[in-house]
Amino acid sequence: MLADFQQPYGMRKLILLGGVLLSFALAWFAISNYLSARPVAEENLRGLALSLAGAIENIALHDPSLQSLSTFQTHDIAFFDLVDRKGIHRFHTNPDLIGTRLDGNIPLATLKDGATSSQRITLRTGENVYEFSAPLYLPGETLALRLTLHTYRADTVIRRAWLNMMVLFGLLAAGWMLALALYHFTRREEEHQREMARRESLAQLGEMGAMLAHEIRNPLAGIKGYAQLIGKKPRDERNGGFAQHIVSESLRMEALVNDLLTFAKSDTASMTTVNLAVIVSHAATLLLPEAEEHQIEIIREAQENILIDGNRDRLSQVLLNVVKNAIQATPDGGTVRINAGVDCGYATVTVSDNGHGISQEDLPRIFEPFFTTKARGTGLGLALCRKIVEEHGGKITVHSVVDEGTAVTITIPSRQKRYSRS
Repeated sequence: MLADFQQPYGMRKLILLGGVLLSFALAWFAISNYLSARPVAEENLRGLALSLAGAIENIALHDPSLQSLSTFQTHDIAFFDLVDRKGIHRFHTNPDLIGTRLDGNIPLATLKDGATSSQRITLRTGENVYEFSAPLYLPGETLALRLTLHTYRADTVIRRAWLNMMVLFGLLAAGWMLALALYHFTRREEEHQREMARRESLAQLGEMGAMLAHEIRNPLAGIKGYAQLIGKKPRDERNGGFAQHIVSESLRMEALVNDLLTFAKSDTASMTTVNLAVIVSHAATLLLPEAEEHQIEIIREAQENILIDGNRDRLSQVLLNVVKNAIQATPDGGTVRINAGVDCGYATVTVSDNGHGISQEDLPRIFEPFFTTKARGTGLGLALCRKIVEEHGGKITVHSVVDEGTAVTITIPSRQKRYSRS
């Protein structure tokens, strides 16, 4: 049971680690995309400014009076002007400023060295704009072009990157909240399942304890009664029979304890390569005297080599139990058939009889511990058989019809099946 819960726990750790790594990767992508958005916007603005400056210079070269510049306007331009070395506006998109002195420092570096510069400034209106300065070469003189651009189109890249980052962070937060909620509900469900399994185990343990107490109490009562009779009349001629009954009941209790110990232990680690056909032959040979005593014929049909990985002693116990049940269920003069072979990579043994069969009411319970229809049975035989067969990776099934007989089929993976899986 612990391994069943440890496996999902390990899987959850892997999923959690994958989720954390994926979240960090997505967050890094969103942040890096946002951080790179501003340089991209600045490059877009500079590229636009250079293109517009080239267009303005081309117009000024064709019209030295600069009057044609008054018609040059785009949605990206807030305003632009041309300033000479004296700081006089030779042109301005605001005609009232043409011929006035520049309100500020003269861009001497642009006029002397032909250097370009750019910066973001805030206008008196509160708008944040992009100011680009570049030399404009005219015949006989050089003017400084100051081009002021609106930034809302270029800043769309930044706003979109910011929005994408916020949306991604929101989705990650929602995803982690959902994952935590699912984790919480999953843990609650697992705790509920563990509690239900614990209660079921306690219930089964209580039921098994009650059945065990009942099975032990009966022979103990017999032993006590016979011992009391011997004690009252120690020289009674019947004491020999009473002592025999005490020994018989003691052996019955010993058999019950042995079955319980066998049911509790597991020998899967001591599996070797065994020939199931030999085990079948050995079981049939051991039970042949009992079958002959009741004039029951055992018909055995088995392949010579049926190799499986298993525990010889425990498999012998299974076959002895199944064949013995078939003999006991078969009337005198009946027949018990044992067929063994390999089919589709599985070793199969079928033990069938023509006995009284099992009722449909009892059939679903025959593998339950301590369930038996026999007067003096322990009820652990078939339960132990199923446990051993399942330890070998196989299964045991029973088909029975009342007054027609019963067929018990044992299926265990053969060595060929195990090799094909590996």
